[in-house]
Amino acid sequence: MPKERNLRMTRQRQSILEELRKTDAHPSADEIFGRVRQQMPRISLGTVYRNLEILSAQGEIQTIEMAGSLKRFDAIATNHYHIRCVNCDRLVDAPLEVSNALENAVQAHTDFQILDHKVEFEGLCPECRRAKPGAYPDSV
Repeated sequence: MPKERNLRMTRQRQSILEELRKTDAHPSADEIFGRVRQQMPRISLGTVYRNLEILSAQGEIQTIEMAGSLKRFDAIATNHYHIRCVNCDRLVDAPLEVSNALENAVQAHTDFQILDHKVEFEGLCPECRRAKPGAYPDSV
């Protein structure tokens, strides 16, 4: 989608953005739709999808598309790392600074011009580890 510019902040778009900013759970479009619909019962799922794409293109939010999970949305638009539970698909922010050294290292060893990078760690969230003790080998 081309970079959307100078689009006004509609009531629907503002409501979607506000709902996304209320959570750090990285919800899917369907989850955001359910939340927004409580305030705007006539809003359609298509409208929510379209506005999420516009907000992402404007740099207001981040779209997270990682392997093995639904497209998720994050109110924090700047690049940062995530951790995904391989059991319940929970997605949380990783408490690490983004490493420009990683981009520099890849660029130094390839012919690519590196523009950005995304990192997703996989593991088991505390709830899943408690629910199934001993089911997964401890590492590190």
